Amino acid sequence: MDLITPSFGLIFWQLVFFLLLVIVLGKFAWKPILASLAEREQSIEDAIELAKKTRAEMAQLKADNDKAKAEAIIERDAILKQARQTAEKMIATAKNEAAQEAKAEIEKARKSFRDEQAAAVAKLKGETAKIAIEIAEKVLRRELADKAAQETLVSEWLKDAKLN
Repeated sequence: MDLITPSFGLIFWQLVFFLLLVIVLGKFAWKPILASLAEREQSIEDAIELAKKTRAEMAQLKADNDKAKAEAIIERDAILKQARQTAEKMIATAKNEAAQEAKAEIEKARKSFRDEQAAAVAKLKGETAKIAIEIAEKVLRRELADKAAQETLVSEWLKDAKLN
């Protein structure tokens, strides 16, 4: 059983070496290890904080983007509505102008027709009067060749004419 139970000297020296190891490690190794652990912990906390800030910024950017998108859609709809209204006004104005021009052209054509008709009627009246006078001259020359025929013709005209 000597192998299983250690002697007092072995335990003493093991305890001395262990304490010496703890002192040396505490003096030289634990401070850098704890410092690197603290630094690592701080960098992890900074990374987590940065991730939270980035997530919040991304959410804000997404909200701003959605808001800008909604505003752009509203503005686009307003521009399209205004463009439709402007196009409708332009079409209505063009139709009115075309109708007015057509009325003016029709009235101009009617006036021109009336003027030409009046000129033709006047010319026709003049020609008719000229022909009537020529015929009357010829008839009167032939019928009024003697004095008795003239008197008979005048008396017939007087009978036909109604005196008021």
